[in-house]
Amino acid sequence: TYIGSLLVSVNPYQELDIYTVTQMQLYRGVNFFELPPHLYAIADNAYRVMCNEYNNHFILISGESGAGKTEASKKILQYYAVTCPTTEQLQTVRDRLLLSNPVLEAFGNAKTLRNDNSSRFGKYMDIQFDFKGAPVGGHILSYLIEKSRVVHQNHGERNFHIFYQLLEG
Repeated sequence: TYIGSLLVSVNPYQELDIYTVTQMQLYRGVNFFELPPHLYAIADNAYRVMCNEYNNHFILISGESGAGKTEASKKILQYYAVTCPTTEQLQTVRDRLLLSNPVLEAFGNAKTLRNDNSSRFGKYMDIQFDFKGAPVGGHILSYLIEKSRVVHQNHGERNFHIFYQLLEG
């Protein structure tokens, strides 16, 4: 549901057919409350306001463990990759941001009692756009990792994946 320009979403723990290119085109350029609540509506609204007002905007993704924060950030990046003006540099930016995620997950994901591949990190990702609205750069400014997991895990849980991969050589 929408709460102003906020979107509250729930992880259904199953694949839904709501993140397709058809859905991206449906929400592209549409007035904010014209269609049912969707992650693409939030992404499109932030992008259009940024372009119209020539002002920085951000999308904050927050929630409990297992809420789908990592998936939501991937879906927003995919949305911008499909709907923003396409340039060769855009492909490079998109690939770097999307393909950096598995590396970050290797260092920051761990086995928990509820999830074999749970993100135990937070990140602040920055995407820069030119005056035409085309993405021209991006980087991860902060990468925060759950330090307590390095020295202690609950029974049945496991440390960060990379720890075990490094031990295996």
